[in-house]
Amino acid sequence: MKYKRILLKLSGEALMGNQRYGISPEMVDLYATEIKKVVQLGVEVAIVIGGGNIFRGMQGEKSGIDRVQGDYMGMLATVINGMAIQSALEAHGVYTRLMSAVRIEQICEPFIRRRAVRHLEKGRVVIFGGGTGNPYFTTDSAASLRAIEINADVVLKGTRVDGVYTADPEKFPDAVRYTQITFDEAYDKNLKIMDMTAFTLCKENNLPIIVFDMNKPGNLYDLVMGKEVGTLITR
Repeated sequence: MKYKRILLKLSGEALMGNQRYGISPEMVDLYATEIKKVVQLGVEVAIVIGGGNIFRGMQGEKSGIDRVQGDYMGMLATVINGMAIQSALEAHGVYTRLMSAVRIEQICEPFIRRRAVRHLEKGRVVIFGGGTGNPYFTTDSAASLRAIEINADVVLKGTRVDGVYTADPEKFPDAVRYTQITFDEAYDKNLKIMDMTAFTLCKENNLPIIVFDMNKPGNLYDLVMGKEVGTLITR
């Protein structure tokens, strides 16, 4: 086993499956199944999930919603998604804790770093909702920040593509996938892996990122076992 403690970043859009919005029960169950496999290995798993399937703050601006208000709406959307993942994991017999940077005591615990680490040490999957708790920061930034705070070995960014390409593979069929790339090379090539704040946090704290296809069964398991899956971004 290569990684003992991981931070898994999932996009809210990934939960839609083939739907136009909302949460697909099939996708949530798939993710819960994949996460359970690595938990059974003894891997400590933390999760940050986006809220784009429900609400995206930047888009809210276009409808006349204030940017800060929209960002807080997005944070609440991440808590809803976190509850869905929590429910699916517990249906599979996995112990979980949902923690939020925005206090919602009836639903989840407030984020306290030492408590989060203790939950991980006890084998519980910790789901971080509410982003960073601040407007103007993405859930990518939340993932990088939480990973650093809990001393994760790696950030695993689960997407619907199998890594980082020279161009968008959905638009350019001749795009080539990188197996490994440095932070500086990604900067220079202007590759859109994470937003700049999140990316810089990982670089400065020497925290590797792996971008991989979360929708392919077995990928997450193979990754924590040290197999070459997706694209590794390191110093």
